[in-house]
Amino acid sequence: MRYHYTGPADIAAAARHSPPGTPIRSTDDLKTWLAAADPRDRDDPHTYVITTSGVLLLGPRRSEHVACAAGADVLAAGEITVDPHGQVIEVTNQSTGYCPQPSCWPAVEAALDRAAIPHPGAFTSAFVFRHCPTCTHLNVIKDDLYICALCDGPLPPSPSLSPPNP
Repeated sequence: MRYHYTGPADIAAAARHSPPGTPIRSTDDLKTWLAAADPRDRDDPHTYVITTSGVLLLGPRRSEHVACAAGADVLAAGEITVDPHGQVIEVTNQSTGYCPQPSCWPAVEAALDRAAIPHPGAFTSAFVFRHCPTCTHLNVIKDDLYICALCDGPLPPSPSLSPPNP
């Protein structure tokens, strides 16, 4: 499944002036990227997306997913933490701009496997997102409660491809 950016328009506009993520196609690419990263950010989770062609792109922790993806659709997006040896120790689908479902894991796994980057075999934390059809608020589902945190309205059991219009 392809995910379109559904976050705030002002973030997408600002992201047009940010550098895109760095393609990671091998462990050497990953080690080079980590060596060049700001030392304060090396142990933090990094922003990642998987392009529609299946390539892993990495960006600094404080970068937006839409910037990492250069505004394009993605197969997955979230945060990834890598140890100094180039092994993924944590990986999530936490991206409120793209709201990828946990079912996007195979795209992440395939990109990491192609690059020969060791990984945990599944998301270490997986998130379910829903936009409220009543107030349009973005919700992270917790405890299987499909109730809007803002207006208490019911949330759809299945994701929509874009937030509803107010």
